[in-house]
Amino acid sequence: MTSAVDTREPYESYRPRLGRGGESVADRTAAYLAMADRRKELNAFLELFREDAAASALAADAALADGTAGPLAGMAVAVKDLIAIKGKRASCGSHILERFESVYDATVIAKLRKAGALFIGRTNMDEFAMGSSNENSAFGPVRHPLDPERVPGGSSGGSAVAVAAGMATVALGSDTGGSVRQPAGLCGIAGLKPTYGRLSRYGLTAFASSFDQIGIFANSCTDIATVLSVTAGHDPLDTTSADMPVPDYRAAMTGSVKGLRIGLPKEYFSDALGAGVRTVVERSIARLKEAGAVFSEVSLPNTEYTIPVYYILATAEASSNLARFDGARFGYRSPEANALNDMYVRSRSEGFGAEVKRRIMLGTYVLSSGYYDAYYGKAQRVRRLIRDDFLRVFGQVDCLLTPIAPGTAFRLGEKTEDPMQMYLSDIYTVSANLAGIPGLSVPGGTDAAGLPVGVQLLGRHFDEATLLRAGGVLERFS
Repeated sequence: MTSAVDTREPYESYRPRLGRGGESVADRTAAYLAMADRRKELNAFLELFREDAAASALAADAALADGTAGPLAGMAVAVKDLIAIKGKRASCGSHILERFESVYDATVIAKLRKAGALFIGRTNMDEFAMGSSNENSAFGPVRHPLDPERVPGGSSGGSAVAVAAGMATVALGSDTGGSVRQPAGLCGIAGLKPTYGRLSRYGLTAFASSFDQIGIFANSCTDIATVLSVTAGHDPLDTTSADMPVPDYRAAMTGSVKGLRIGLPKEYFSDALGAGVRTVVERSIARLKEAGAVFSEVSLPNTEYTIPVYYILATAEASSNLARFDGARFGYRSPEANALNDMYVRSRSEGFGAEVKRRIMLGTYVLSSGYYDAYYGKAQRVRRLIRDDFLRVFGQVDCLLTPIAPGTAFRLGEKTEDPMQMYLSDIYTVSANLAGIPGLSVPGGTDAAGLPVGVQLLGRHFDEATLLRAGGVLERFS
């Protein structure tokens, strides 16, 4: 029966068929696992939780039969390898944590588990979430589901591919500078970075603590709304978690954008934007206009500073956060070390990959005596200006529509020798993390080569509902 299961079908579509003599969760779960086996060449998963997933599926079928099933019963979730699941490894795509096992569930995992979701496995990622292509994993690159010679985007590329290739219903990722939205756009699925503080970060291994936010991948905006409604909310275990009411996100998806005011930031439509991407984005604008949305050009004048500001501040936070991985308390310890300082140097040199070392060194430099005010302090002040740009613009419009990336999925190895070109892949996404606002990637269509192009919607703080409403309309045309 598993061969008849459409593993790309959104949860909203197949959920009514589960139980009461209809489709079984066990069969559907087996189909996801079979798809993961069939597409091993994509390297999306670092580990499949076969036995746990099968047992959870049987429990879900029993709960559906006796009427005690939770709101997410039968939803198969893939989890990025830096989110804690009790008893499972969380290596962060790095050799330095290759054998580390979590002793607790992250808050989002606990909420999903309570709601009846089951976990398929942990997904591959750029080491410590540092990358835009998923080529920086210590366990090999993730490959694009439509063309395995291309990248899927990063750093949450494994989670994006798991959903896009039908290996899971939804997936969790993390978004520090676009790491959910960019791979979602390149792989042709939906991806949400909620407002900073909307989802608890308890159990998320930190890269840059003031930027990181757990995000959601799915094949529909409705599925994202469903998962967000369950996972959002204040968490006393996370001091950055916002104590804000959680709206009914699905109810907000009215199917209409009539009268919705959408801004087009002129700085995001420069010559740097590829022709194929521009065509798809302009087509999306036209479709939303036909649906009743009202567009106007707006300006975010500090956009040109987003990449340098992000890479100063995020690397500074990374150099501090990753100092704990020293070979002394947990993780990899070099067997060649013969003294304390030698242990620190060898363990970190051997355990971390090249990109992580590059960012640690850059972050340490900008925080060092004599450079702190010139770089870190100044970048913090410009970050405030970038945030103020968004606050001003959202006094004029309800949300913004922009590209996700300058181009479509590029070939493996194409940008690995030029870090600056790789960093520019995030040029349209990092601003949302700097400002702490929500961002949604929605499939917009394909370019002339048939590669997916995503469209980004940015909104006011804690107004994910408006983004999902607009995204739900837009995805009908893709």
